[in-house]
Amino acid sequence: MTKNFDIIVIGAGIAGTSVAAHLAETHRVAICEMEERPGFHTTGRSAAAYEPNYGPPPILALTRAALGHFQSGGYLTPRETVFFAPEGQEAEFAHLMSIQKGMEEISVAAARTKFPLLREGYAKHAVLDAGTADIDVDLLHQTYLKLFRQRGGVLACSSPVTALEKNGVWKVRAGQETLNAPIIVDAAGAWGDVVAGLAGKTAVGLQPKRRSMAVVPGPEGSDFMNWPLVGDVGETWYCKPQSGKLLVSPADATPVDPHDAYADDMTLAEGIDRFQNAVDYEVTRVERTWGGLRSFVADGKPVVGYDKAEDGFFWLIGQGGYGIQSSPALSRLAAALVRHEAPPSDIMDEGLVLGEISPHRFAG
Repeated sequence: MTKNFDIIVIGAGIAGTSVAAHLAETHRVAICEMEERPGFHTTGRSAAAYEPNYGPPPILALTRAALGHFQSGGYLTPRETVFFAPEGQEAEFAHLMSIQKGMEEISVAAARTKFPLLREGYAKHAVLDAGTADIDVDLLHQTYLKLFRQRGGVLACSSPVTALEKNGVWKVRAGQETLNAPIIVDAAGAWGDVVAGLAGKTAVGLQPKRRSMAVVPGPEGSDFMNWPLVGDVGETWYCKPQSGKLLVSPADATPVDPHDAYADDMTLAEGIDRFQNAVDYEVTRVERTWGGLRSFVADGKPVVGYDKAEDGFFWLIGQGGYGIQSSPALSRLAAALVRHEAPPSDIMDEGLVLGEISPHRFAG
């Protein structure tokens, strides 16, 4: 393969492939991916929804700026979201209502018409977000990969990065190859700080957190595939119809080391118990489980921008559980910043503050 590039992106999840697709329009770009296929650890395990009221302020701005791309590409299938506030979650309910756009409080009775399983007396409040949707994650990811290849990008799978050295340009040891480029984009997901350490960078404190999912049967005789995504405002459980089943998650965020994640049985059991406390429905069996990694820094906001050393090392990590829904806007923003261009105005118009996501905020 060609060994000299303008930009090398490390990681072929949604963050890496989307920014690489944009950058390949103007630069020679390679993606180095340690697994046999792109999106193995997080992107490929996501049950993502478009939730414009979910996440910290920078994510809200990026997600809302991404709507046009999602709609024009046919990536969304409308699905409402209903959040319940049981007793003890008054503070979380007040916070949600303070940051929301387009949501409305509805009666608990009205919520039950949308989600008939809701147990009497569980919810003190119910909030409807009618602007949410399921995201076709595979279509989104594969479309970016196709665009990347069409623009001449080179994808190297089974190519874990084991060494990074700056000697005029960055020399990247990936698998059995050494690639060269003046710019490195660290889009390595849960391994973002590991990659940064190879480049001699100070870690930003990226913490992978496990999210567990269970697939359970839906109630027989119910048209449950048209039900909304539901959960509590305190994020202790959520449930979503998918592929003729119900996905139930304890909404866990257990700190772990970067690894091939798996569901934790005890955590799943606790989450299913919380789900059953909210519904009149007994989960009699779990058909399948899986786990994924969602990676955060301490303030919960992404880390996007050139390193303070000004040596061509670009951070693109820490998307947390919002990487899919924010990717169309975040990739355009990151590509502009890599090129030293002005950030897209439509993204900034949503209220994004670049300083809140800059790696320079860790400079001390």
